[in-house]
Amino acid sequence: MAEIELKTAPADFRFPTTNQTRHCFACYIEYHRCANDKGDETADCQKFAKYYRSLCPGEWVEKWNEQRENGAFAGPL
Repeated sequence: MAEIELKTAPADFRFPTTNQTRHCFACYIEYHRCANDKGDETADCQKFAKYYRSLCPGEWVEKWNEQRENGAFAGPL
């Protein structure tokens, strides 16, 4: 497996405050939508993966992944 280089996601003007919780969640959703449509190895999808991995706490991602696997995820995928 290739090593993932984490960088801070670029500024998103939809989220002007310093609290990046909504930005984290939006990037997570965008990644999974993209992966469902185009496959998770495409450059577009990998961009969203890097963003949510740099913004979201690992515990949240683990919980959301578990919820998706169980069909209980509340987000619009």
